[in-house]
Amino acid sequence: MSRQRLASGLPFTLSNLALRGLVCALPRTEITNDAFVERFGAEGVADVAKMIGVQARRRAGDGQTTADLCQAAAETLLADLGWERDSVDALVFISQTPDYVLPATALALHGRLGLDRGCVAFDVNLGCSAYPYGLWLAAKMLDGQAICRVLLLVGDTISKTVDENDRATALLFGDAGTATALEFDPQAAPAHFILGSDGAGERHLMMAASAAKPYAGDDARLAARDPGKLYMDGGEIFNFTLRSIPPLVADLMQLSHRDTSQVDAFLFHQANSFMLKHLIKKTKLAVNRAPINMDRYGNTSSASIPLLIGASLGAAAQGQTVAMFGFGVGYSWAAALLCLASLQVNRVIEA
Repeated sequence: MSRQRLASGLPFTLSNLALRGLVCALPRTEITNDAFVERFGAEGVADVAKMIGVQARRRAGDGQTTADLCQAAAETLLADLGWERDSVDALVFISQTPDYVLPATALALHGRLGLDRGCVAFDVNLGCSAYPYGLWLAAKMLDGQAICRVLLLVGDTISKTVDENDRATALLFGDAGTATALEFDPQAAPAHFILGSDGAGERHLMMAASAAKPYAGDDARLAARDPGKLYMDGGEIFNFTLRSIPPLVADLMQLSHRDTSQVDAFLFHQANSFMLKHLIKKTKLAVNRAPINMDRYGNTSSASIPLLIGASLGAAAQGQTVAMFGFGVGYSWAAALLCLASLQVNRVIEA
């Protein structure tokens, strides 16, 4: 048995995927860089902000979780589309900040949303690559028979995991939850995907402690840190991104038989503004086709790509052909190219 593989990952071209609607839910609390001056000093804050490009971010309140944000987004999306609760055949929740270790947060959301007992529900543990991975998974699940509608809930409240005394992460991350309505449609244009993994990146972006495997401290970078807080080796992530993502962009164009001029928007995971500008330059993309909005929202992990669609493309997204690139923690990466011709709802709410 032979399988086609590209240098950048495993390619797929799938039909029948229609993206009907998207709602992004932001916490109401906005934290500007001024809030960090007392802790890190004005010069320290300015130095980090210049590199990462973040001026403000949204932070989930005490007791507010990723599931809460995704539920608010889903409630709005179902109402706006007029989808009956019993018409949803599958709910997929993708996050690295679930409500619980167990049960799966998707099951909790299934109950809170009042979905049918015949609805499939499960969690996926992915971060930066989550949204294109989720679209691929939905496309594979939609068969027009047992599963005709999928509710994809993607988000993170990474701010709850950062060490507030770590400038690099405390200023970088924001919180958001999203809901995407996907439907089987035999008239939908083909969607193209490339997925890849490199587990050698395991320790470069991680929370080391868990109930199953308490961290033993054999990595000097982590030995003096709280293993229950997020650790990020920014240099390693930067090198991985600039090494891996330009070939991914080229391969996605080849797979879809397009050149970059035939794509309306290139949506990169909002990891770091300095990194993104290098990436856009290296891939020779028009700056106006690769929006950056992390100055307003920070790095929202799994939610950053849908937040680009909702907040940066807005009403113009309907009918556009977009290319998405998620990359980071794991290492894990995924690219997707699809047309938003069937997009009926695209909005950002506060929750």
